[in-house]
Amino acid sequence: MIAPGAPTDAAPPWWSTAEADLHAQLKSAPAGLTAGEARLRLARHGPNAVAAADETTAANLLWRQFSSPLVLILVLASVLSLMLRDWVDAATILVIVAGSALLGFWQELRASDAVGQLRQRLALTARVRRDGQLATVPVQQLVPGDVIELSAGQLVPADGRVLEARDFLVDEATLTGESFPVEKQPGLTAADAPLAARLNAVHLGSSVRSGRAVVLVVATGAATVLADVAARLVARGDESDFERGVRRFGELLLRVMLGVVVVVLASNALLGRPAVESMLFAVALAVGLSPELLPAIVGVSLARGARHLAAAGVLVRRLDAIEDLGSIDVLCTDKTGTLTVGAMSLDAAVDAAGEPSREVLQLAHLNAVLETGIENPMDRAIVEAGRAAGLSTDGWRKVDEIPYDFIRRRLTIVVSPAAGDDEHLLITKGAVAAVLDRCALRPDERMRLEARAQAQGERGVRVLALATRRVPPQPRYTVDDEVALAFTGFLCFADAVKPDAAAAVQALARRGVRVTMITGDNRHVAAQVARQVGLEPKALITGAEVSALRDESLWQRAPHLSVYAEVDPAQKQRIVRALQRTGHAVGYLGDGINDAPALQAADVGLSVDRAVDVARESADIVLLQPDLAVLERGIAEGRRTFANTLKYIQITTSANFGNMVSMALATPLLPFLPLTATQILLNNLLSDLPSMAISADHADAEVLERPQHWDLSEVRRYMIVFGLVSSVFDLFTFGLLVTVFHAAPEVFRSGWFVVSLLTELAVMLVLRTRGPMWASRPAPLLLWTTVGVAVAAVLLPASGAIGGLFGLVPMPGAMQAALAAIVVGYVVATEATKRWFWRTRARPPGRC
Repeated sequence: MIAPGAPTDAAPPWWSTAEADLHAQLKSAPAGLTAGEARLRLARHGPNAVAAADETTAANLLWRQFSSPLVLILVLASVLSLMLRDWVDAATILVIVAGSALLGFWQELRASDAVGQLRQRLALTARVRRDGQLATVPVQQLVPGDVIELSAGQLVPADGRVLEARDFLVDEATLTGESFPVEKQPGLTAADAPLAARLNAVHLGSSVRSGRAVVLVVATGAATVLADVAARLVARGDESDFERGVRRFGELLLRVMLGVVVVVLASNALLGRPAVESMLFAVALAVGLSPELLPAIVGVSLARGARHLAAAGVLVRRLDAIEDLGSIDVLCTDKTGTLTVGAMSLDAAVDAAGEPSREVLQLAHLNAVLETGIENPMDRAIVEAGRAAGLSTDGWRKVDEIPYDFIRRRLTIVVSPAAGDDEHLLITKGAVAAVLDRCALRPDERMRLEARAQAQGERGVRVLALATRRVPPQPRYTVDDEVALAFTGFLCFADAVKPDAAAAVQALARRGVRVTMITGDNRHVAAQVARQVGLEPKALITGAEVSALRDESLWQRAPHLSVYAEVDPAQKQRIVRALQRTGHAVGYLGDGINDAPALQAADVGLSVDRAVDVARESADIVLLQPDLAVLERGIAEGRRTFANTLKYIQITTSANFGNMVSMALATPLLPFLPLTATQILLNNLLSDLPSMAISADHADAEVLERPQHWDLSEVRRYMIVFGLVSSVFDLFTFGLLVTVFHAAPEVFRSGWFVVSLLTELAVMLVLRTRGPMWASRPAPLLLWTTVGVAVAAVLLPASGAIGGLFGLVPMPGAMQAALAAIVVGYVVATEATKRWFWRTRARPPGRC
């Protein structure tokens, strides 16, 4: 493999090596490699990836379960117990810790496997010459010496040398910071040329804006230029709303845990209790407070959501995006293929007088067939219409091409008669205003043509203009030659609105998501489509008007606009930023090269399976079909996933917080510890078993109707309110056991263990819904695991040897009846408190 770095004294770098010599060094040929040789090179060089595709191996997942400082401290403390010959306690603690870790490992491994399967479905491919034929292979299987073909919209899959090129413009902003695309051509470049000046080379990390090329792969994977800056490029980006919420929640728990540990350790020290026992108890309390299965719960919930979405035709590239999708309240989308059918057809080719014209169709057909830039549905429609009319390119020869770009908004093909080269013909096709600007027209002629195009647009017909110019032959043409054109005619395209588009827009509105159309089409077509799908056509602004607005003015207007027409890629990104600046969570749906900046800027980028590579790789979620109805189901799934994750956090931390506060208060008042460290950990493990089923639980309808965001203050209030309700009943239980039943330490702990576990299980069923618990059925798995653990909790103290292993003993019947009454009272009180809590919530959910 040839290194991509600086030249050496021995040989020039590959961008300044003669093409024949480069082929010889790589033992390749213009026809490419054989399949057998490619397999050997893949084994030698490894996959074409800058970093490992997935660092989430089974070993890493297993280690993650034991990497928590609290767990490591607990293991260390149990080792100290072994040294002090306290065999039973030490072994029991180690077994419980291992069981909890393995439970989390199993769930996270399942989630990781699901993610891997989804990623395989979205793997990029490349067109490569193998065995003298063109084949499609996964990008990761490319090797040095391969010959690949690239076209507009594709990502460059490796570092390579351009062998052939036609109007080949490459965006290298990722590597060079240069915002404008660079034209690449075959040839030699100076050995000391910087990256931006290597006009015969392409690099992994860049993308093709227009044209086509044949490229010899020179470096793959870690040997590419991108590998040198990979740390910067793959560094973690901005936190998502969900990630930020989890991090801040973790910081809150850490502060609470430290406070509990300090109070308990100080109390036990003052009471002169054994140091090892006190440390085990304090650390077990801290572990009990933390929702240690949160990573597993989140992973399982997201993986389950991803599987459900995949079944509905929605593939997830970034798992966290599922919950971010549930939080969006504005969806920006193009109209073609999303609001409209996307099956463009050429309705008419007319001359300046509006009459059907075969000449106009012939010229448009030449332009569409011979262009090598961005594939688009309008060119396909022209080609199909020309084929149906019996047209061909016979008798014409392509001379040059001035590629389409999103600033000029037009494309020019230069042709000459095949029989001679005395005169060249420029055929320019593009947006009406962009073409008319380059035509030699009187003001009244332009007004008449614009009025005709506007009339068609108001009918929902998309119109392109066509113009020509005959010039003397010249070797090369540029945009400066697009002047003094003769207007030739209009091309009218039909793209019907989807029958269910209006219903999908209304369904999204019911979910609290406002649809905003952002399109490059003219304002008249955009307004007509908006009217048909239920958007407000008067709430429309054009790209020119957006450019004239200051950022502050756009921030004020953006939330009230429904349609943006005639916009360019930079304006799409600016619109997304303006909506975010005013507090909206924005989803952006796009499939073209010009959508990539907006896809990256949005809170959730959405694309479609048939999109160009650069758009698909910029997206977080890929739709197999551009269907808003499917997307609406995806938003509901995202909200359900978020709701269940938050449900686990709120229920677990409030129950654990109440138990920990109760034990921290009881520790200095009782002559013995209310529970041993082993019993705390066992309690925590058993209560976690039903929690794993929360990811499959139902969500309240009201939760699915509105966007959901993290609200750390509400999580804190929830934890304190319901935790203190639990503590009140805990302290009542303590008093009953001590003053009424005069329970010995082992009996006290057995009673408290059962009550603590039953109340945690009961509160899970009460708090899983905001409405009355009897009006919302839990998922079967959640219900029956809860019942199973509750039965085990009641039977464990009376089980003899098994209960004795954990220090649990049988209890008198009267005590059991009293404890059962306390659990029932706790359920009633929690249900009442829940109604008060949601009724008096200070404000709706917002960003943390």
